[in-house]
Order: sequence, then C-alpha cells, then structure tokens
Amino acid sequence: MTGNVLPILRSVLVQRYTQIKQSLSIQLGSPDLAGDTLHEIWLRLQRDSHLSGPVLNPQAYLVRMGVNLAIDIRRSQSRMLSAEDVQELMAVMPDPAPGPAQVAEARSELEALKAALDEMPARRREILLLVRWEHWPQRDVVKRLGISLRTVESELKAAQEYCAARLLRQP
Repeated sequence: MTGNVLPILRSVLVQRYTQIKQSLSIQLGSPDLAGDTLHEIWLRLQRDSHLSGPVLNPQAYLVRMGVNLAIDIRRSQSRMLSAEDVQELMAVMPDPAPGPAQVAEARSELEALKAALDEMPARRREILLLVRWEHWPQRDVVKRLGISLRTVESELKAAQEYCAARLLRQP
C-alpha cells in the first residue's frame, strides 16, 4: 500500500479497534495505557495531513505506532511527580514563614532599633532615615540639610555604628 495511507489507517483503526487494543494491552501490560495510546493514535491520524510510504499491514503498523507512543507517554510520565509525591514533598518541606520565636526576636530587635534612633542626635537620625530608610542619594541629603557631603558620610557612619552596637552586631 503506497501513497497517502491516512484514510486507510483511520478506517482500519475504527474497524479493528478492539483487536488493536487487545494487542496493545498484551504488549504494554495495561488496558488503560492501551486506551490512552489508541486515543493518541487517533488524534495523530486526524492531525497529520499526509503519510506516505508503503504500509503492508495497517493493523500491525497501528500496533507498532501504539507501542512507540506508549514508550513516549511513559517517558514523559516518569519525569513528572505524581500528586501523592507532591503531597509528600510538601509535608516534609519546612514552612518558610517565621515561627513565634523568630517573630518575637524580630519585634525585640525593632524595639531596640527604635530606642537607638530615639537616643541619637536629631540630625544624625534624619540622615540615617533619609539614606537607609527612604533611599535618598547622599547628595540630595546634602542639599536638604545644607551640610557638606563629608558631614553626611561621617554622620551616617556614626549612626550605623551606633545602631549596630546597640543591637550587638558588627558594624
């Protein structure tokens, strides 16, 4: 059989569906996989516009096509995790949210930082907040406060060192 064999293959698939499914079930060891494979064969035969070449035994050709598709299906499924596998992984993954101890520690550090800011001279505190909290460029702070860049740099360094010392960290 040569030329466009798609109509013949479609016809054989419809007429001998049960026999082809039975052959695939035996070869694949799974009637469900055989059914999925036959569905995929049907879709491919509908999607392809031309299939040329000699096909001496259309039923054997369709069975071989099914075996090859089943191999592709199994390969793609082996790369994916099952729903149960995903649930198991989710169960053992640590929760990224902070726990009560971490929340309490963070609140304590925030209170210590607030206290350190309150103890600083007003200009030093303002420089630190503008540069580190509001992300102002140091040149803009210079213009706003009417002081030199060197003063902004030294006040910022002093403020950071003071806060680090109050929070018992390396500056």
